[in-house]
Amino acid sequence: MAKSNHITFSVLGGGGEVGANCFLLGVDGHQILLDCGTHPKKEGLEALPDFSMIERTPDALVISHAHVDHCGAAPYLARLHPSIRCFTTIPTARIMDRMLHNSVAVMGAIAKERGIQEYPLYEHKDVNFAMRGVRGFEFSAPALLPLDPPAEVTFYFSGHVMGSASILLRFTDHVVFYTGDMCETDQELMAGCSPLEKNLRVDTLITESTHGAMDASGVRPYAEESERLGVAVAGALNGGGSVLIPSFALGRTQEMLNILARLQEEGKVPRVPIYASGLGRAIYELYDRFSEYLKQGATLRPLEQFGRIGNVWHPNDVKRLIDKPCIVVATSGMMLENTPSALIAQEMVRHTHHGIFFAGYVDPDTLGARLLRAEVGDMLQFMYGHPPQEVCLPNIHRFHFSAHASRDALTRRIGRLAPKNTVFVHGDSDAIDWMRSHTETMTRAYSPTLGQTIVIGD
Repeated sequence: MAKSNHITFSVLGGGGEVGANCFLLGVDGHQILLDCGTHPKKEGLEALPDFSMIERTPDALVISHAHVDHCGAAPYLARLHPSIRCFTTIPTARIMDRMLHNSVAVMGAIAKERGIQEYPLYEHKDVNFAMRGVRGFEFSAPALLPLDPPAEVTFYFSGHVMGSASILLRFTDHVVFYTGDMCETDQELMAGCSPLEKNLRVDTLITESTHGAMDASGVRPYAEESERLGVAVAGALNGGGSVLIPSFALGRTQEMLNILARLQEEGKVPRVPIYASGLGRAIYELYDRFSEYLKQGATLRPLEQFGRIGNVWHPNDVKRLIDKPCIVVATSGMMLENTPSALIAQEMVRHTHHGIFFAGYVDPDTLGARLLRAEVGDMLQFMYGHPPQEVCLPNIHRFHFSAHASRDALTRRIGRLAPKNTVFVHGDSDAIDWMRSHTETMTRAYSPTLGQTIVIGD
């Protein structure tokens, strides 16, 4: 790629949608891949980014954080381009390793359950090979990527989950800032994103747009929503039921476990056992290992305080688990079929005294969303290849614990950075349309979709 006064931006995934986030940035003769994820709503090879858009091995892969929609395709990429080097933060490098090995196991299970011949997309050996090419950096410490000519990278704490970063790339004649997934709100364990230098100049901003379509004026503060959750949990437990909180393994599980433990310590929730599922526990160990990256004053309870769920694929084990009042925090957060949260919910919905409380975003096409919309008497399928189960449980609700910035926060950041160009990604069409229409006087706006390559002015 010849050096020019323009940059190129190709969307391999994550443009006009949320999933398989992967963007190829061309600046000063460099080709930098930003994130490399899989799509949670697609299966087999369709879940991958469109790697056919890569004409040569990129000079670097830079990962914002370890959610699989941002890193889950990295081993597949490393198999296609064995010499590629990957750069991320120190905690993300460790968490990625756990998440990717778990993805191999999950894909293997899906292959058996549903006969998807393309799964697994990669093996444990591919994860090990890919991880050997990963280098971890500290936050806010500028470092040179070993490129010719050199480019400087700085990872800024983005407040989303452990290790998550916004990425500043300084090229010879152009400065690019990629927000990744960011959150301005302090959570139970994670502080909000770090402030940027007042004199920071950005030519091109690449920003997530997740909540662009959502009016956050009626959204309660995080602490207030924690109290509301406590009231709902206590109500179900005091009625003799158990509580299921579907949660993402990275981020939401650790937050929920510590919110619930704190509410018990404050006497707001009965002291019943709290259980956590496998991958969430494995990531919890890394939260403990990297506890210096938690917000100042955060209390991370010992993992031993929380019980193991056990074999949820055996119906009798699920019945024993919820036979007495307890709280279960289980993956997946959107309750995909055949996951621990789905198998536990399948038993819970047969009764009227339990509570199922979603703690974050639920995609409208998932089982979790269908359960939230369900009325008593509806039939839902929780396991592939199994008959549907009648829903008898009325106590099913969603609480708003988001680790993404509101559209107002995103708009403020655009105004603060005053970039010449802004590229909107990681959001559905309504979200991106709102962001464009409300920032068009501040910046030159772009909203490329999957498969598009655009040329951005200097």
